[in-house]
Amino acid sequence: MRAYTVQAGRLGPVRIEVTGHGAGRPFLLLHGGAGPQSVTGFGEMLAAAGSRVIIPVHPGFAGTARPDYLHSMRGLALAYTALLDELDLAGVTVIGNSIGGWIAAEMAVHASPRVSGVVLVDAGGLEVAEHPGADFFSLTMDQVTDMAYYEPEKFRVDFAALPDQAKAATAGNQAALRAYTADGLTDPSLAGQLGSVRVPVLVVWGAADRIYPPEHGEAFATAIPGARLLVLDKAGHLPQLETPSDLLAAVLDFAR
Repeated sequence: MRAYTVQAGRLGPVRIEVTGHGAGRPFLLLHGGAGPQSVTGFGEMLAAAGSRVIIPVHPGFAGTARPDYLHSMRGLALAYTALLDELDLAGVTVIGNSIGGWIAAEMAVHASPRVSGVVLVDAGGLEVAEHPGADFFSLTMDQVTDMAYYEPEKFRVDFAALPDQAKAATAGNQAALRAYTADGLTDPSLAGQLGSVRVPVLVVWGAADRIYPPEHGEAFATAIPGARLLVLDKAGHLPQLETPSDLLAAVLDFAR
């Protein structure tokens, strides 16, 4: 783990803790509300395939600090764009799951020359009126599990039985997520901005996702010029956990 302090646009300095894996073509891997551990295993797989994988922790998650002025996905996108500058990377493929996909979409809109492609994996942020995303703050953790997985019993956790430290970490992640979505669980302006994206985009969706139903994937693919949609039949909201090999194959094929 290494920490970098970057200037996120006009917001101010942001400290970002980063884990790196492997060497080769660079990937920036952005986690969702489940926290960085939800993408670590996939990041290691991607690195083993001959890639350099950078996994930042969204400030406020996993016990990290979040400055008060950093409270939106757009702010995080600016911070990660600055991180790519700090690392002096080029030809970066950005992969984001859930809110990480929302951040990745914002990065695509802001068009950093360091980004060569974007993979949106069950991404949040869009308003899809007839198929709204889940209000996960109103759900129990069991309900989230039911809605997030193709086979929820494989991933169900007895949260009441977790040690106090794990409960505190979960509560901290929830508080950070609330801060980043204080203005809403969607951005009504995002769809209208996606038409400006000029880098290649792959949209990957789990057919069983009930957090953000597959219609959200269709909406992203329709709004982004040239975007391709891939639906994974045996995955829900977190394909990197349920069907990691299928996601890895899709990412590597896209990156080529």
